[in-house]
Amino acid sequence: MPLPSSAVADAYARLTEVIPGLAITELTPEQPAPSGGGWVCAAALAEGGAGLEAFLARDDAQVLRDHGRPGRPDVIATFGLHRYAWPVVLLITVPWFLHRRVPRFPVTHISYDRTAAGLDMGHLTVRTDSFACLPGDPAAALPGARVVADEEALRAEVRAAVAEHLEPVLTGFGPRMRRRGRALWGMATDEIVEGLWYVADLFGEQPRAVRELERLLPGATKPYIGSAAFREVTGPDGEPLSTRDRASCCMYYTLDADDACATCPRTCEADRVTKLLAAAAS
Repeated sequence: MPLPSSAVADAYARLTEVIPGLAITELTPEQPAPSGGGWVCAAALAEGGAGLEAFLARDDAQVLRDHGRPGRPDVIATFGLHRYAWPVVLLITVPWFLHRRVPRFPVTHISYDRTAAGLDMGHLTVRTDSFACLPGDPAAALPGARVVADEEALRAEVRAAVAEHLEPVLTGFGPRMRRRGRALWGMATDEIVEGLWYVADLFGEQPRAVRELERLLPGATKPYIGSAAFREVTGPDGEPLSTRDRASCCMYYTLDADDACATCPRTCEADRVTKLLAAAAS
C-alpha cells in the first residue's frame, strides 16, 4: 500500500466534508501557530486568563443576543467548554474510528479561531507530532508513529489522548464553571460519545459507532465518568428509539426550561420519547 502523506489528513478531509462549517489545517513542523485576530491557543485556555476571557466573550454575546438577557457566568463557561471540546475531541476520535490512528495533541498543538468568516464552527489548526496505530498500518512508517499491540491498546490510546489534551483545559475552565473533577470529566465523557455518535450518523455508520463507543467507554475507565450509556426507549406505537443517558448537564435549561435536550439527565422519560419522535420526524 502507498505510504500516506499524513496519518490524519484523510480523516479530517472526511470530517470537514460532512461538517463544512468547520475547517482543519495541519501545520508543518516549520509553520508557526497562528495568532492575533480571533485565534486562541489551547494553552491560553488552560491558563484561565485573558485568552479564556476573550474566548468566552463570544458565548456571552450570543446568549444575550438569542435570549435577550445575560447568562450566568458558570453557564457561559459551560457553553464555551462544549463549543471548544466538541470539535477538538473529534480530532482524536474520527481518525481512530475511520482509520485506527490516534493522534496526540498537547495543549500547545491546537489553536482555534471561532470567528473565521464563512465557518459557523470555526477553523482549527493542529500539529501532529505523534500518533498510535495498529500493526500492518502503512502509516506506521511515518515519523512519530507508535505501533500498539491490538484494538484494546488502541482504545486505551484514545482515552489517554483525550485526557492529555482536555485535563489542562478543564483546569482552566473549571473555576468559572463552578465544577470540579467528577462533573468536569462527566462533560468530557459526553463530548467523546455524543460528538462521534453524531458525526458517524453523517458518515452513515452510526450503528458501528455505538458498538465502538461502548467498547471505548464500558465504565470504570478513569478519569471518565460512567459508560457510553446507550439504550433504547419505546415509542407510543412500540417502536424502539435509540438514546443515551448523559453524564452531565449543559445548563441550557437555565435559559429555556422547556427546551432541554433529549439526553439531558433532567428530562423525564415521557418527554424524552416526545423529543426523540420530534427529532426523527424532522
